[in-house]
Amino acid sequence: MERSPRTCAPSDLPSWNTISWKDQEKRVRKLQNRIAKAFREGKYNKAKALQYLLTRSLAAKCLAVRRVTTNPGKSTPGVDQVIWKTPKQKKDALSTLKRREYHSLPLRRVYIPKKNGKLRPLGIPTMKDRAMQAVYMMALLPIAEETADPNSYGFRPFRSTADATDACFIWLSRSDSPSWVLEGDITGCFDNIDHDWLLRHVPLDKRMLTQWLKSGFIDRRRLFPTVAGTPQGGIISATLCNMTLDGLERELKTRFPKSRVYMA
Repeated sequence: MERSPRTCAPSDLPSWNTISWKDQEKRVRKLQNRIAKAFREGKYNKAKALQYLLTRSLAAKCLAVRRVTTNPGKSTPGVDQVIWKTPKQKKDALSTLKRREYHSLPLRRVYIPKKNGKLRPLGIPTMKDRAMQAVYMMALLPIAEETADPNSYGFRPFRSTADATDACFIWLSRSDSPSWVLEGDITGCFDNIDHDWLLRHVPLDKRMLTQWLKSGFIDRRRLFPTVAGTPQGGIISATLCNMTLDGLERELKTRFPKSRVYMA
């Protein structure tokens, strides 16, 4: 008889290469759908309990390790200089993704060039920190999607810049379309999000979230604290930023209640 994903242990896997990814995705998706449904119905304690199950499921851990070992940053280590390359290393990593024993490490600060010639700081988490963020991201995403603004397209599943372009095209093709398109940029958005606000409003394990927000970073062999913002380079950072901005569309419509104002 097949074991539940929340009770199955990493040692039960014959090898990394024998994992049925379709089955793991199905198990996680089922829990995510239940989380979204519970939250939508106002059953917040049930949603929290389901998040607990998901973050401890072997299926979620398998998908998290696969994600961090197949994305473009798979060969870039954090401060511990550890990367998971071989199937054995990936399988062994599963048993390390335990909340009780987990302590995040500081980010490794690197600088990447921008189009304007300036440098943008980027924080590189360790492989383990990335995987743990990926696990908890799966539990947070169903709620983030429930609370997201209708016309928010950045850093969301199944949405892209092409979708945003299509939406703009539809609005601008109308006979009563707006005459102007305004583009705005929030300076230092990721770097200035208030930690206390995130801890009060984001429905996620507070101990884990605190560790990622307060992990600090190492730059030129010096340790610096992080007192605000979400670390750019962290898997969960973009979703935290989106949740911070949720409600902005509604607020703009309230303040500028004109029939020819559209939000994208």
